[in-house]
Amino acid sequence: MNTLLFDAGNSRIKWALVRDGRLGALQAAALDDITALQRWLARTAQINRAVGVCVAGAAYERLLKAELRRVHHPPPEFVKSSDTAAGVRNGYREPAQLGDDRWAGVVAAWHRAGCYRTVCSVSVGTALTIDLVDGDGHHRGGLIAPGPEMMLGSLLGKTHGIAERAAPDGTRRRRKPADTQRPIVRPLADNTRQAIEAGCLTAAAGLIDRTINQLTRELGVRPVVFITGGGADVVRPLLKGASKPCPELVLRGVAAIAEVPIRRRA
Repeated sequence: MNTLLFDAGNSRIKWALVRDGRLGALQAAALDDITALQRWLARTAQINRAVGVCVAGAAYERLLKAELRRVHHPPPEFVKSSDTAAGVRNGYREPAQLGDDRWAGVVAAWHRAGCYRTVCSVSVGTALTIDLVDGDGHHRGGLIAPGPEMMLGSLLGKTHGIAERAAPDGTRRRRKPADTQRPIVRPLADNTRQAIEAGCLTAAAGLIDRTINQLTRELGVRPVVFITGGGADVVRPLLKGASKPCPELVLRGVAAIAEVPIRRRA
């Protein structure tokens, strides 16, 4: 039994194949790079089922349907946020307002921790999201902020002086002689581009740490933190608290909701 799991997010699509209960390697491509998915589908054995989440819009859902139909695979099934799924209860007043990818992420986090521990699902992508599920499987809410790349893009796109100084070919002033400079104190930087990047990453890490600390005080227990998303690898080393990387977190949540068995050690 071959099952294609997919996660079409705000800027990328991620996918993997579950073959006889084993989760294969995670694949990823930009949303507008449909050829990467086409090439993968062309060399993949028959898929018996395709299931995933898509927050990229109805047009992209139609595109996925067309691509699977073109290579004679079954039509995709789309997981949607619901009141309950796989032992987890949605904490939103209107469950459908919780992003489908976030819903899959919290379900996966709770299951990865053994279905009895308080967990946080943290996603660092175009948006930075944090969601909490308690030990009883109740989603206790979440928050959304701009991801580091969006922060950087906003600064460069909505300022003049900062963007000009951050440009690779921007006006360069003569550097101070080495003997008059003192070492830069990290995480600060000595040029505009690196200062912006450091600021955005530090802001993201600081938000995560502060939120986890506040949740720990409120609940009296520190959540197990699972971190995923395209920016997770660069933000995670800046965190003061422990976290578990799980690039395929949303796909695992899709599998749990759609009852696609994955071996525990897969």
